[in-house]
Amino acid sequence: MQLVRTVERSYHELFGEKPLLVRSPGRVNLLGEHTDYNEGFVLPAAISNAIYFAIGTSPDQECRIVALDMNDDHRFQLASITPSAKGWPNYVLGVVDQLQRAGQRIPPFRAVFGGDIPIGAGMSSSAALEAGIAFGLNVLFELGIDNLSLVKLSQKAENEFVGVRCGIMDQYINIFGQRGKVLRIDCRTLENIPYPFNYDNLALVLFDSRVSHSLASSEYNRRRSECAEGVQAIRKSYPEVRSLRDVFPEMLDACRTDLDPIVYRRCKYVIDENTRMIRACEALTRKDIVSFGSMMYLTHAGLRDDYEVSCKELDFLVDTVADLPQVRGARMMGGGFGGCTLNLIDTSAIENITQVVSEKYFRRFGIKPLVYITSIRSGTAVVNASENAKV
Repeated sequence: MQLVRTVERSYHELFGEKPLLVRSPGRVNLLGEHTDYNEGFVLPAAISNAIYFAIGTSPDQECRIVALDMNDDHRFQLASITPSAKGWPNYVLGVVDQLQRAGQRIPPFRAVFGGDIPIGAGMSSSAALEAGIAFGLNVLFELGIDNLSLVKLSQKAENEFVGVRCGIMDQYINIFGQRGKVLRIDCRTLENIPYPFNYDNLALVLFDSRVSHSLASSEYNRRRSECAEGVQAIRKSYPEVRSLRDVFPEMLDACRTDLDPIVYRRCKYVIDENTRMIRACEALTRKDIVSFGSMMYLTHAGLRDDYEVSCKELDFLVDTVADLPQVRGARMMGGGFGGCTLNLIDTSAIENITQVVSEKYFRRFGIKPLVYITSIRSGTAVVNASENAKV
């Protein structure tokens, strides 16, 4: 509540008006890593960490966006939107650019934003910025854009204006997230099925390895190419295959001699992960968190051994908690080569386990991991500063 009040107060102090307030959450992805661009399944949730926007109309032709956390602002004209060397404004500029390309007439506006999504920790602060401003402008100017179109527009802004070839998961869960539920998103049809994930005795805890994703971009593109190479080879025997989503384990094995060994392992991970996703959702339906957590460990092993996007720091964090009964599941999360591990930890044991992990990690690598404790909340929405706790 304090964050949204700070944002609202800052807007009022700058512009002397009462703004529209929007909450735009970060996200975690419990299972389904590197499956989105293979038309597979993902299982994300919107979280309590969020960016808050205060948005209003501008009295002149100049737009102004103020980033409270960076103590910075950016001004621009709607008639001449160009990328900013600062970096952060581009996530907003890209959305405005896409709205205009879609034929929407956007009046000049002003926005102030701030929040508590850690930058670079894999909780998708970029999608929260994009989808949040898209949602807010849609409401403020009554543009009438449906939610799925907002998702696609926000993704396109990052792909084309920012220049990051992200999938659609982050923007999708930002808009469609539900409190106390994870969404199994079909990345081919863009349909979703909600599953309950509301355990009072469990918390989502992220251990940040504090390792930068220096290889993530180049290796991400390489993995996409390797998967595409696998699909092309498999299609020679199974012409009905469009993506790895269509490939069953026995089909992959039948084509193994036609595949480069590395490409085979990449394909094997994706196919195994899609199968795991179905089983994990069945476990959630049964409220079997033990089985679900075991699949998180299997996912990490697949990302480490077959997809090869982990690193020694992430592996150490997972191995450190693997034998602790109070940790129900753990895995690396995100593109890889750094970032965070996601852990399901009994709430009563968080303090003790955090201390154990921090001490062991410090002894091994000379730094302490950052720790983020979060919970599953709803997607982007208009909020009232005095009622924000209900979101």
